[in-house]
Amino acid sequence: MYWEKKGPENTDRTIEAALKRAAELDIGYIVVASSSGNTAKKLVNCGRNVVCVSYHVGFDKPGARRMDEQTMKELNENGIPVLVTTHLLAGVDRAVRNKFGGVYPSEIMAQTLRMLGQGVKVCVEISGMALDAGLVPYGEEIIAIGGSGKGADTAAVIVPAHSNNFFDTKVKEIICKPREI
Repeated sequence: MYWEKKGPENTDRTIEAALKRAAELDIGYIVVASSSGNTAKKLVNCGRNVVCVSYHVGFDKPGARRMDEQTMKELNENGIPVLVTTHLLAGVDRAVRNKFGGVYPSEIMAQTLRMLGQGVKVCVEISGMALDAGLVPYGEEIIAIGGSGKGADTAAVIVPAHSNNFFDTKVKEIICKPREI
């Protein structure tokens, strides 16, 4: 499925398409990118194991977390763990770029994935992050839901690899994404 434009107006249809495909393929895990928790909340009681991946503390400003405590508590109470950690394709490479300039391998990898759309890059990234944290099973297909800013507009079936074996990641299907990149 292709959405005409990217953005949060696709969130409900993206979740619907992801859940439909999860049922068809009997996939038990969904990993969703959600900075505020609003997209993750839409997956409460969806019948799948859901993992929410959010921005790392300090993403916006030193010491600050984007998702508020109440939302994190609510998601956890509803069985959705929230992973707050460094982005797989940023981390120290971004720090070196910010300090000294230049482009580094993980940023090249991220930019390459963006050729398929920001949401596809996010899906690949959060899948590996969730696997590295032990929140999804190794070697199994999962569904990842990401977006191009706020909300969700992309979903994919992925077999994630740990970050130290990143190139073993398999994007099996792109369920939906915006045509606009």
